[in-house]
Amino acid sequence: MAGIAHADYIAGLAKGLAVLESFDTERQRLGVSVAAQRTGLTRAAARRYLLTLAYLGYLETDGRHFWLSARVLRLSGAYLASARLPRVVQPTLNRLAGEAPDVFSAAVLDADEVVIVARAGGDTATSRLLAYGIHLGARLSAHATSTGRVLLAALPRAELTAWLQRRGELPRLTPRTITERRAFKALLAQVRTQDFCLAADEHELGVHAVAVPLRDSRGQTVAALNQIVQQGRLNNPRTLASALERLRHAASELRQMLG
Repeated sequence: MAGIAHADYIAGLAKGLAVLESFDTERQRLGVSVAAQRTGLTRAAARRYLLTLAYLGYLETDGRHFWLSARVLRLSGAYLASARLPRVVQPTLNRLAGEAPDVFSAAVLDADEVVIVARAGGDTATSRLLAYGIHLGARLSAHATSTGRVLLAALPRAELTAWLQRRGELPRLTPRTITERRAFKALLAQVRTQDFCLAADEHELGVHAVAVPLRDSRGQTVAALNQIVQQGRLNNPRTLASALERLRHAASELRQMLG
């Protein structure tokens, strides 16, 4: 939504969702003070939201700290059950995973991150590379991932400029992460021209991935498909060409199915 009338905006709902979103990989358990700091709420307000969410079953608590409960999965489960994109893409990812011992996923852009909405495959060796996992719903920094760069490169120029201005300084996740603004914009221009992105050691050391845009029948980029491989394999031009052919063929098959 571009905007909303003040009378239609429910501030309490927005604040409650902000409290839920304040939990992440680094902060799995929160006390009242930290929750208040992460959401911009007063300590008293944060306490009330935490207690209410615990009462509703979305949080668990030991009386001092709070953490997400399994009930939160009702929200993501409803999306996966009702959204068309994951249901359409999943069979194709399953097929790709049967053809190569790698992790395949589909991701969409959500603000500064990409969200995994479908995934398949991955042998033990590949899975060990992923410190944060590649599970459904995983959120990864867009600027440092192959899928994120494909999706950012597909944005209209005005939207990309706004994204960069809003994002501010790009965080360095590894020594290889590109953070300098001019270099990053040049990289996105290259991704836009070649219509794929190869990212190596930028989000996690040892993780190499290649991604292509997934477009609907109108030519709009709705997601990104990627393949995560063991370190060094994509340095081989023949391996990279094979991965790109596999992903592009899959994207072409899915295009008409996405309407």
